[in-house]
Amino acid sequence: MLGASLAFFEAAAGLRPVARGELRIGGLPPLDAVRARVSASAPLDPPMPRRWTVRQYVAWSARLAGQPRALAESNVSDSLERLELLTVESTRLGVAPTALRRAAVLAAAVATGAAIVLAEDPSAGLLPEGARSLARVVARALGDRRAVIFGARIPLESPVALAADEAVVVQGSQVVAQGAPAEIAADQRTVALRLAGDIDAFSQALQGQGGRLLASSGPSSPAHISVHLGSLRTRDLFRIAESSNAIVLELRPLAHAFA
Repeated sequence: MLGASLAFFEAAAGLRPVARGELRIGGLPPLDAVRARVSASAPLDPPMPRRWTVRQYVAWSARLAGQPRALAESNVSDSLERLELLTVESTRLGVAPTALRRAAVLAAAVATGAAIVLAEDPSAGLLPEGARSLARVVARALGDRRAVIFGARIPLESPVALAADEAVVVQGSQVVAQGAPAEIAADQRTVALRLAGDIDAFSQALQGQGGRLLASSGPSSPAHISVHLGSLRTRDLFRIAESSNAIVLELRPLAHAFA
């Protein structure tokens, strides 16, 4: 999973030019990777033909990829099964709920037979229970595939994130944590804050009371910072902020760290 902007996803998917530098997917420039069926993308909530059924949409994607008919039909059935859509394959997209449409978009990408699937996080913006349910389906569907899930904010306890081999939590340009997603998600001593006010004074006061500033988005206010509590409790951070002429605007466990 990758915390990245929409522009980065679109560039990786070949939907917009790379502004500067070089970007390669499977060793190829993004658009060449799409044309060679090395990669396929699943954007979040694209326009969809309302009268088409789920199967028709996925089958259209498979045919568009230029696969032989027998292979396309096999890939369609496989992708529908992977995303647990076989029982709802005849549902028209115009009346399908959001989670179902997003699963269909991902199934359409899988059905192309591409080696790498690039997808915007399909659970983004859903209610917590629905997001967890869809994330579990996605994790199982992509478990044996090469895939990159893009999201502006990615909870580390998400089933999709937990299926990854390694997680890297980055704050600004600094690595705050790196390791198995489940271990990082279980860390209750590191928190992410959005802090307004005197950031330097807060950092000094925090260190003086046994805590430690791990990373900061910069000196400007408000700033996103990551803090190791040490022997402190989370409520102590509000007291330290008050004494440092600062205000805690938001506080989250590291598992919900700001992307």
